[in-house]
Amino acid sequence: MDRSVEQLVDEILVLDCQAGSVKAMEILVSRWQKRLWQYAYKLTGNFEASWDITQDSWLSIIKGVRKLRDPANFKAWAYKITTNKSIDWIRKSKAVKHTSIDEIEEQQASRKKDTGVKELLEKLNMEKKVVLTLYYFEQLNISEISVALKVPKGTVKSRLHKARKELKKLYQKYIE
Repeated sequence: MDRSVEQLVDEILVLDCQAGSVKAMEILVSRWQKRLWQYAYKLTGNFEASWDITQDSWLSIIKGVRKLRDPANFKAWAYKITTNKSIDWIRKSKAVKHTSIDEIEEQQASRKKDTGVKELLEKLNMEKKVVLTLYYFEQLNISEISVALKVPKGTVKSRLHKARKELKKLYQKYIE
């Protein structure tokens, strides 16, 4: 099995966390905090909510790390937790829809910075947005996405194909 040094370091840290090492957990958090926040931000588009989602994700990771059977799956497992927390936040925010003027201005400023593909990703449904974001932006492979989303590899491939196809159509409309 071909594993990167980064993955091996994460596996060792997870094993140490499972053995009760607080220092290992601190290192794991420092290695993954920014990545998980960026991923939550890509899904939600909300700066503050992304921090809350990341913190909630870490609470779940810390509580559940001892139950993680295969430390090699830490990356996919952490993204799965963050995905679920992000989707929960999106559902709640759509139900409440109380947005302050500051948040609206912040979101508009953020959207102005984003162009092209990122704008088009926002037009996709959550299932397609998640699979494309995990694959292209977070660089998870098919197997890792399968673990993260708890779906078979074939389903991941199918979702990627459909998402790419829809993104291509949106892009063609965008450039016209």
